Amino acid sequence: MKNQVLSKFASTLVLVAGMGGMIASCGMQGGSGQAPEIGKSVALFDYFTYQGDDSFYKENPLQGENSFYTPILPGWYSDPSICTNGEGDYFLVTSTFTYFPGVPIFHSRDLVNWKQVGHVLSRPSQLVNMVGQHVSGGIFAPAISYNPHNKTYYMITTNVGAGNFYVKTQDPFGEWSDPIRVPEVGGIDPSIFFDEDGKAYVVNNDEAPDFKAEYDGHRTIRVQEFDWKNDKMVGPRKIIVNKGVHPEEKPIWIEGPHMYKINGKYYLMDAEGGTSVNHSEVIFRSDSPWGPFKAWERNPILTQRHLSPNRPNPITCAGHADLVQAAEGDWWAVFLACRPINNRFENLGRETFLLPVEWSEDGFPIITQGDEVVPMIQCRKGVKRGENVTFGNFSVSEEFGDSILDMQWMTLRGPATDLYSLTETPGYLTLKCGEKSSKERDVPALVCRRMQHHEFQTETRMYFNPESAEEKAGLLLFKDEFHQYFMAVSQSENGRQITLTQIGREDKVLATNPVPADATCFDLKVVSKGLTYDFLYSIDKGKEWKSLCDNVDAGYLSTAVAGGFTGTTIALYATKK
Repeated sequence: MKNQVLSKFASTLVLVAGMGGMIASCGMQGGSGQAPEIGKSVALFDYFTYQGDDSFYKENPLQGENSFYTPILPGWYSDPSICTNGEGDYFLVTSTFTYFPGVPIFHSRDLVNWKQVGHVLSRPSQLVNMVGQHVSGGIFAPAISYNPHNKTYYMITTNVGAGNFYVKTQDPFGEWSDPIRVPEVGGIDPSIFFDEDGKAYVVNNDEAPDFKAEYDGHRTIRVQEFDWKNDKMVGPRKIIVNKGVHPEEKPIWIEGPHMYKINGKYYLMDAEGGTSVNHSEVIFRSDSPWGPFKAWERNPILTQRHLSPNRPNPITCAGHADLVQAAEGDWWAVFLACRPINNRFENLGRETFLLPVEWSEDGFPIITQGDEVVPMIQCRKGVKRGENVTFGNFSVSEEFGDSILDMQWMTLRGPATDLYSLTETPGYLTLKCGEKSSKERDVPALVCRRMQHHEFQTETRMYFNPESAEEKAGLLLFKDEFHQYFMAVSQSENGRQITLTQIGREDKVLATNPVPADATCFDLKVVSKGLTYDFLYSIDKGKEWKSLCDNVDAGYLSTAVAGGFTGTTIALYATKK
């Protein structure tokens, strides 16, 4: 299918979808073609391109206008939660940990075609105590709910550095309130359930009874009434699940709870088994939100943990789900899962998948059962796949033509607006060489976006005139504080150079090439082949590309090596350290 331009934002970002695996060449030349004036200790980025090139999408083109790829949000979009207002609008949010702004919010009218419409946590007042936290700290598992009684949307979540809180709005396309703390709710992963009778409840993962865990991973699910009219928790807190579905088997990490009322019954759905390959989703049912909740005998309702790791195109770690009933009456589930490449590792983090929900004869929801695999191609009858899709192979082009960053871009632990500018030199992203490095738990001069494909190509043009050995700027692949690759321009005793450094607890220089002493314009490129990266550069605006370092181990940036809850990001970065 011919590639289509999906949208052109005010910041001149262009997204191009590759339905049949075809990739549009961005052909960016940047700016007016004339070199800008370069300030002291700053780097100017002229443009940025990203082109997905995953083999699966090329080898498995979509057939028919009702089909779509899942993950619907590829790359690191973990812990998805979904709600509807009952009027045909669906909203979806995911975790952001210590990135800023926090909690992207997506909107859809049909569950297939999604568009990001903002961030729930868009102000520093909503994201406190981020400095000092590991990149996988911060905001865990946001849960979005709609209260039909006051026509208000709520998002409740955990800030690891500040406890549980919620924000609310009547306009999910606009601003959300400042945090309303709920110190009575301990643990993590709270979510709000609004009952038909006007009452509401918060369920969450919490400590073992009396804080006496019988084993590592022993957790409980608790419930407490929420007085939404007065913005406070009321009444007692009660344990409604202890340990998990089969307590005698010592299940671990019952978490991510969501409560629903369906056909007069209360359903409690939870993740179980931890977020790695043993992840799963389980379901309980009761006649009351206070329990007792009985586990379904055919649990789990979603998992891939028992399947052969050697199966083709494996989807692993499936769990942490949320349910929604569409306006047409059918039910769907969003959940997180991973796509390890060649059954080895993944750099993309936990992604957001969408699958239909079936119902058992005894009235329980089913996402997968038995040896069913999570498929990467789905169909929703009656829904036409539009041009503004978020899945498959696509290309992104950014010219930095607006006064604010597009929604794809993030910083770490704070807005970093004192470190970057889009107005200082119009048409360029200006990054100051920051005093904080990407290894520190602070706010570096770093602007990044998610890595969303195993196979991709990304490129930027940078104008930079380093005056000392401390000043470095370039393209950074960032997993966490101690797992990074930095392709940087710097000054040394021997002259100007481009260097590739493997950043870790002990940094390791992988390659260094000299460049002319008066060179100030640098095109930097990374080509990912899945298991390895190639790093290239040009000093003549892309006429001739030179290899800096080929076949660099991509596994170094994987969760298998680094751990943590995020995926890898691609950053434009400048530092004095």
